[in-house]
Amino acid sequence: MLALRRWSVRNAGLHARAYRLLQPVLEALRPLFRAFGYARVEKPVAVIEAALKGLFFDCSMCGYCLLSANGMACPMNCPKSVRNGPCGGVRADGGCEVKPEMQCVWVEGWRGIQHIKGATFPLLPNAPASARNAGTSSWLRMARGEHTPPPICGAPAKATDSELERVLAAGTFAVTAEFSPPDSADPADVFAQLAHFRGQVDAINVTDGSGANCHMSSLGVSALLLQAGFEPVMQITCRDRNRIGIQGDILGAAALGIRNLLCLTGDSTVVGDHPDAKPVFDLDSMSLLQTARIMRDEGRFLSGRKLNGVPRLYLGGADNPFAPPFEMRPLRLARKIAAGAQFVQTQYCFDLDLLESYMARVRDEGLHERCRILIGVGPIASAKTARWLRSKVPGVHIPDALIARLEGATDPRAEGRRICVEMIQAIRRIRGVAGVHIMAPRQDQFIPELVRDSGVLGGRRPGPLPATAGKAAASSPTLSPER
Repeated sequence: MLALRRWSVRNAGLHARAYRLLQPVLEALRPLFRAFGYARVEKPVAVIEAALKGLFFDCSMCGYCLLSANGMACPMNCPKSVRNGPCGGVRADGGCEVKPEMQCVWVEGWRGIQHIKGATFPLLPNAPASARNAGTSSWLRMARGEHTPPPICGAPAKATDSELERVLAAGTFAVTAEFSPPDSADPADVFAQLAHFRGQVDAINVTDGSGANCHMSSLGVSALLLQAGFEPVMQITCRDRNRIGIQGDILGAAALGIRNLLCLTGDSTVVGDHPDAKPVFDLDSMSLLQTARIMRDEGRFLSGRKLNGVPRLYLGGADNPFAPPFEMRPLRLARKIAAGAQFVQTQYCFDLDLLESYMARVRDEGLHERCRILIGVGPIASAKTARWLRSKVPGVHIPDALIARLEGATDPRAEGRRICVEMIQAIRRIRGVAGVHIMAPRQDQFIPELVRDSGVLGGRRPGPLPATAGKAAASSPTLSPER
């Protein structure tokens, strides 16, 4: 089956031509289908469609076929059901983050697109899958004149009350950092970790079950950070909730005064401390961005039901310029911007040449003017740690030269911090970069040193939020009636 699927991708042009011939045939059969009744012919047509598409494409029969948009590689074969890929965890050889022995279906699709004459990678995001339509025939939809739901895109958002947005809009080079929630129900355990962040960063990202490991929730920690006078960026992943739970959490976060939302697909459950947990992945990061944008800008749920008050949110996503296919990454950034991303934070940067190449393509497309780009950085404790990151964390690229430098250092931990400082200074000089995002798990105590030695703040000291920032919605303009 896998060999035939790969053959289909290599011959995507042939299949695309066959599909173009199929469409007028199905439309010609419309009177016959109508005479018999679509409900009556649904099952036999779906059986035939599933047999043929299953044979050639390992099709999952999602009901709204995306084969032609992805080089004849079915996105639903992705273990994370990513319909707007590839995710940031593609391995250096193009292997899947979850199943290394399997090629990423979006890498396969990118190759397939090259074989379809006149085809280009779509720059608008695909709509999320519908569980109600699973197993139904997309051929009959084509016969009825129904096509894949159009991408959900909107106009640029109005300004919010986000302090991070204000800093970035002013053209100030921003500094954000990542915060790992504790394994605790005691808020004191959150507050105890904050000393190293105060006055050093413009905002703090609160991870949401990072690595598919269970911790205090991102929503809860973000609310505590507001109480402590910090600007939180609440991460929200698609792994653990369906669209109902996600939309409820978005409203709850906004009601608590949280203004920044980072939309992520999430790591697979198989890599975390609950490998037996059932993954959800009802949405992916782009359809999550679309969902939050619709709630904010159109004042409605995905179902169409109206909101009484809309969440005022500054929307962000993740990007990875350092994972293959490299030439596809700026195009995927364009799709995230179309979905609603106003800022992105990237995976760790340890290769300036790759970053320079990526940013050149970003500038050519003017994407840096439509979205603020913050590059991920962080200190590495040793050469052993670097090798572990490179081999065990999909999407992290660390050059051999950097590992050799750590290997030869008398104090590898200090050398790792020097490398990070040099990286921050070099990144700051790249046109189009709006800031850096520091990820230093279990090394938070070095954040003040990294910020000071790099000079990244330029003498300014990010201050605490106003004392009213964390108050309830009844006393602050968290929810706005504007549409």
